[in-house]
Amino acid sequence: MSAMRKHNVTTFPRPPIVERTNRHIQIKWHGQLLADCPPGEAYWVLEAHHAPVYYIPPQRVRLPLSTTPRSTFSEFHGAATYYAIMSPISAAEIIHNRIWSYNEPPKEYEAIKGYLAFYVGPWECYVDNERAHAPPGDYYGGWVTSDIEGLVKPPHQWGTGWDAVF
Repeated sequence: MSAMRKHNVTTFPRPPIVERTNRHIQIKWHGQLLADCPPGEAYWVLEAHHAPVYYIPPQRVRLPLSTTPRSTFSEFHGAATYYAIMSPISAAEIIHNRIWSYNEPPKEYEAIKGYLAFYVGPWECYVDNERAHAPPGDYYGGWVTSDIEGLVKPPHQWGTGWDAVF
């Protein structure tokens, strides 16, 4: 059995890059499969000192989403659209602004146009059957797994103007 390839966030580029990933992405919520994306269908965005952010095709999400009024702007990806989703077990539980997409990204990031990214939680996020964890401060929506190493900087170390809310 070969050793797992490590990915050091200090070697990730800035500006970030988008790559198709051959990782199996799953998101479970209240014991039910919320999203299932087989290897080769998802993308990950790799950026210096950030945990990878996974983007999956919207058709892989098994519950309906509705847009929310929240929007942020990334200097690289453009305006983000945020979504709300209702729990699979209770109509009273609706989670807002923990899922987003870039619907009009610049040319360099067109691959992720309309694809969905999820913050870790309140659902459980898995990469190749390994449960992912949020980076320090739950910042940027990255997923930390055992193959991610190096300093993932918390948001207070980046300063202001990283993402502007409008």
